[in-house]
Amino acid sequence: FIFQGITESFGAAIHGLSTAHLTDGVISRSKRMILDTLGVGLLGTRTSVFNKVLQYSQSFTSEDSSTVWGKSSLDLPPYFAAFVNGVAVHSMDFDDTWHPATHPSGAVLPALLALAESLPQQPSGLDLLLAFNVGIEVQGRLMRFSREAFNIPERFHPPSVVGVMGSAAASAKLLGLSPAQCSHALAIAASSAGAPLANAATQTKPLHVGNATRRGLEAAQLAHMGIEGNPAILDMDSGFGVYYKDYHPSSMAGFASGDLKWVLEGQDVAFKRIPAHLGMHWVVDAALEARAQLENTVGSFDLDQIRRITLRVPPSKYIDCPSPSTEHQARHSFQFNACSALLDNRVTVSSYCDADRNRPALKRLLTKVEVETPEGNQPSFDNMYSEVELETHQGLRFLARCNTFYGHWRKPLSQEDLVEKFRGHASSVLSTEGVEGVTDVVGNIEKVKNSSILGLYLRRTSSQHEQNKSQKQSKSRHKSLHQLYSNV
Repeated sequence: FIFQGITESFGAAIHGLSTAHLTDGVISRSKRMILDTLGVGLLGTRTSVFNKVLQYSQSFTSEDSSTVWGKSSLDLPPYFAAFVNGVAVHSMDFDDTWHPATHPSGAVLPALLALAESLPQQPSGLDLLLAFNVGIEVQGRLMRFSREAFNIPERFHPPSVVGVMGSAAASAKLLGLSPAQCSHALAIAASSAGAPLANAATQTKPLHVGNATRRGLEAAQLAHMGIEGNPAILDMDSGFGVYYKDYHPSSMAGFASGDLKWVLEGQDVAFKRIPAHLGMHWVVDAALEARAQLENTVGSFDLDQIRRITLRVPPSKYIDCPSPSTEHQARHSFQFNACSALLDNRVTVSSYCDADRNRPALKRLLTKVEVETPEGNQPSFDNMYSEVELETHQGLRFLARCNTFYGHWRKPLSQEDLVEKFRGHASSVLSTEGVEGVTDVVGNIEKVKNSSILGLYLRRTSSQHEQNKSQKQSKSRHKSLHQLYSNV
């Protein structure tokens, strides 16, 4: 195959990839991504930002309807189902993270599940899995067009840039679009890309993922209807290149000859243990180790012992928040996450709620924090580190450093811990049948004949009795999850 341009090569690849191209490694990793995304999405349906966008979206109707995750009798038009489910996934900043930096799954999965339900013929689980991986692959390829993308972002929130393109590619694949239509879907999606990083640490940030998944789905549908965009959108600095200072695109070839190597095959993803910006995981693990050192030496841990807390982290302004006043700011604060770990000897979902965040003891601890950005500490999720140094009034010093946290792509969560994380989150919304059903379907998705069964289980919400039972189960799970969350 000889391609005239880069965009054309992407369109041909999206159209031409088949289930035969999926490898065992890609299938295994992408099933983990799907399960984790559904878990954090279900948990996210309990958030304020989700409820607000759900209320907004309910004013829209259409002939087609799709499932709102965790809602037993509520449907929305596919675009808005994708939107609210995407917002839920990113509402706590709990979704998976890739390198170069983006949240790959949240921009793709909600679009695919919403679209699949609206199609005249339900796709198989394997079809869904292929489309999902096409969306992930396109994101991985696009991020490698720029060295800038390899660092912690400075201007645009990555899912709003590459996520909408991944959603468009995945949706185009599930719709069976022609190569030219796939290219046009990317071109249409590019005009909905890009959200400023200034909206990080606010309620608007989850909308970036919701909009990416919705707008990508819309782009594929519009391309299906014959709308055209620039057929060289990926080739041009004035096209997709506007989102990067250094833009060097390359073609997506190799599938026809069997030489294609999936990006996901060579690059695993990070699954988070705490609902916060990825950079927080390094500082939390270092803080927990420093606390343990102090406690083992002195025999106890008393906040009044500490005179100074020094954090040595990579330079990044939007995750340097000395006094967070909202849960979203707290999720993007090196200072808050370090102090929360020191105070409680763990960081959990509840650490960001108003009651925990506004404790006088925590605020007192925050006043003792100093942040340093060593010259050699690169702002890259692949190379960064975090150090936490505690100094006591007696002159004792305790230093801990984290180079790779548990959950990072170099040190991924075990399958047991990943499934336990999913069940812990999903059980707060779904019945036992729903939790086990989703777990089983995702675990065997390549064998499922009709993907709509997943939507059925995502509707199996808890009755009041089941909710009470789930809460008790969640409490009992807390002990088994303690090591996962606290790294103790």
